[in-house]
Amino acid sequence: MRRQMMIRGWVALAAVVAAVATGTGATGAYGDAPDRPRVSADQGVELPDGSGALSAPGQAFGDAVPGLASSGTEFAPPAPPALPARADVDAPAPLAASAPDTPPSGSATRPAHGPQSQQAPSASQAQAPLQPAPGEVEFPPSWPLPGVGFGAPAQANVFRGKAFDTCRTPSIGVLRDWSASDYRGVGVYFGGRGRACPDQPHLTREWLGEADSLGWSVLPIYVGSQSPCVGAANKQHVRISGDPGKQGAEEGADAVARAAALGMGKGSALYLDMEAYDHRKAACAATTLAFVRAWNRTVTDSGYLPGFYSSASSGITHLESERRAGTTDLPVAVWFARWQEKADLWGEPVLAQDAWAPDGRVHQYTGNVQETHGGSTLTIDRNLVSAPVARIG
Repeated sequence: MRRQMMIRGWVALAAVVAAVATGTGATGAYGDAPDRPRVSADQGVELPDGSGALSAPGQAFGDAVPGLASSGTEFAPPAPPALPARADVDAPAPLAASAPDTPPSGSATRPAHGPQSQQAPSASQAQAPLQPAPGEVEFPPSWPLPGVGFGAPAQANVFRGKAFDTCRTPSIGVLRDWSASDYRGVGVYFGGRGRACPDQPHLTREWLGEADSLGWSVLPIYVGSQSPCVGAANKQHVRISGDPGKQGAEEGADAVARAAALGMGKGSALYLDMEAYDHRKAACAATTLAFVRAWNRTVTDSGYLPGFYSSASSGITHLESERRAGTTDLPVAVWFARWQEKADLWGEPVLAQDAWAPDGRVHQYTGNVQETHGGSTLTIDRNLVSAPVARIG
């Protein structure tokens, strides 16, 4: 009996050895498995059938409101371990159309951003591009831009990268310290009766020249008269009054004169700052639009490129509806405020993907935050830019 038990044991052991040798009946280590699980958007594991492209979960957005930051989260599919993390953004499909610089030659062109001037994106173009990872100096050379829609005017000085803006222009010494950061663009409030910080001791022609020599791109911001239904309490005293067309033209001329005095040449973009307003009020929207279009015409006729800053849910939504309707004298670039965790130039839900693309968008994605670089601290708004900036000199 004992001998039979020993024989059976030896037979069982031999079967196990044979199974291992032939690869049957044994489980390989995870790294050696031929059908390794892959990553999916929702579970962290890619489906074994390999069907469909990965898609990021929906994003939560917070709109920019003066003095109030609403936070949100931008989700990204995981990156391979050996590569730096990147933000993969899914832009919404284009929606169906609904019912500040002129050329150096002096022949003013007014780009129309209506549906007639833009092509519908192809299926391959509808895929959103990769956004630069936080900390990268500028867009990588291979960063794919949407191949549809508006192309920046030939005279535009286009900047692609990260920019900050702050109420008072920093000294050139501070700007030199901030060369240690990954920002290469700076927004300056150069004019307008609605500026919160009208005193700008550092903002001079010499400052702009030195900033340019240090490699900084400048985004000029003009805070003029505000919409009659502006929400901010500190803008109520500068609302549009009287003839909006006449007032817009006068302030457009003022913006051009101030820009030229500071050494910003023709071909420079000038951004009109129109704080959040209730565009659903028809009379208010009409007055605001008349002002903006007149401002744009004057800036354009003077050889500069008109830009427009507002919150995504008010001014940008308003102008996008006008663009789809074929309205002319709209800005060359839009600067939209939507505060969230990460920048997203091409995933903005109120804009069709071909709207102001590829070089007509700035996203202000965070506001009123402190950063320190090179020993100097500033309170700033953070922006990602693919748009025209100033021409210095």
